Amino acid sequence: MKRTLVICKPDAVERGLSGEIISRLERKGLKLVAAELRSLTRETAEAHYAEHKGKAFYEDLLAFITRSPVFALVVEGPEDTWQIVRSMMGATNPANAVPGSIRGDLATDTGENLVHGSDSAEAAEREISIFFPDLA
Repeated sequence: MKRTLVICKPDAVERGLSGEIISRLERKGLKLVAAELRSLTRETAEAHYAEHKGKAFYEDLLAFITRSPVFALVVEGPEDTWQIVRSMMGATNPANAVPGSIRGDLATDTGENLVHGSDSAEAAEREISIFFPDLA
């Protein structure tokens, strides 16, 4: 079994969509192994988004992810769990996300697109160690 990180971003929590997102993951057959509603510090956000440092949108990204609580999750499933989650999320731009995906059904803005999922097995390990160090 492999694990990946999922974050219900501030807009998902503010809109009361965390339960819907978790429900979709569970209905897919993924197992929830850790979850925490938390406000991210700037330091945690910087560690999480380190690969974006120096990009034009970096400060806006940090401001968004730290503006209100997120619901951080670790889900477990088959070898390609991170890919399953990414497919369920849909395209980053909700206008391009297919109906049936989380973003295709629920998001309207590229900058506030409800959910984050690790984009590789290696990223999943790194991100889980940031948010849930006891599981790493």
